[in-house]
Amino acid sequence: MVCFSTLISSARVLIPITSVGLGRNLSYINRSSLIPVVGTAFPAFQHQPRRLDNYFKRMASGGQKFPPQKQDAQPGKQHAMDPTPQATHPDYKPSNKLHGKVAIVTGGDSGIGRSVCYYYAMEGATVAFTYVKGYEDKDAKETLEMIKKAKTSDAKDPIAIPTDLGYDNNCKKVVDEVVKAFGRIDVLVNNAAEQYEAPSVEEIDEPRLERVFRTNIFSHFFMVRHALKHMREGSSIINTTSVNAYKGNATLLDYTSTKGAIVAFTRGLALQLASKGIRVNGVAPGPVWTPLIPASFGEDKTASFGSEVPMKRAGQPHEIAPSYVFLASNVDSCYFTGQVLHPNGGTVVNA
Repeated sequence: MVCFSTLISSARVLIPITSVGLGRNLSYINRSSLIPVVGTAFPAFQHQPRRLDNYFKRMASGGQKFPPQKQDAQPGKQHAMDPTPQATHPDYKPSNKLHGKVAIVTGGDSGIGRSVCYYYAMEGATVAFTYVKGYEDKDAKETLEMIKKAKTSDAKDPIAIPTDLGYDNNCKKVVDEVVKAFGRIDVLVNNAAEQYEAPSVEEIDEPRLERVFRTNIFSHFFMVRHALKHMREGSSIINTTSVNAYKGNATLLDYTSTKGAIVAFTRGLALQLASKGIRVNGVAPGPVWTPLIPASFGEDKTASFGSEVPMKRAGQPHEIAPSYVFLASNVDSCYFTGQVLHPNGGTVVNA
């Protein structure tokens, strides 16, 4: 297989990838990425669909290893990663599953959140997302541009809202801004999260514990509390938990605890809202290449990230986002509530 980096310059530049015949911007990739994209503006890959298939076969056989890298603060920055996480897949075919819906995605500037925003826009939704001001401005701007190019003609322009979701009043302001702009909320995706390593519970002090719980689970309560009054029968709430909630993680104890709380929150809220016709479900990703990884782990662990799962590789955000599309679509998942989907690279868990 010819690596993408051998065909063009290795300069770190984000390049819009355009689907042949569609005129739609499908992705932004790093020139140093090794992922070949089918049907792009680059002649070397046009009319060669097997190259992408071969890439994924290689990944599935354990051919992945990321360049060693580390970011010094959270939230992590997607534009600084090598390779850039892949938000889209060129073969994804939208089918208007979310036509006319209004969606909020917390932490939507990068990683899984960016991919969810993009796929929701392609499926006809009007999208709003949150990000952390001062840390994620560049990622948020890039995501906003991607959504604008991907959205359907009858959807409204997306909005990006800077905030710290760990506090009730901030979550209320997010909901109020979205309702003021779009009139209602049909889909709420609680996705924002942070994590830090600690080899011992003795190293997790009260300020850190409160910070992680505020971002990862308090925000779920706050966002739902204020969004519900603007949701109606047929609406959907989707919470991002983690495979760690099911298998545990010795060095991410506080993060793992919040993810377990999200599973319980999802199940309890689903029972509470079933009579109102509002479905509540979750997604528990396994290892996924997002800014959270280099911002959480050292270079060695980042380089081998994802190799522990049966598929021997980390997932890309575009491999996770369709689960969120499925759970937001009343046509596809109308009989799902209180459930968690597990795109995790083959780790068997008790759902």
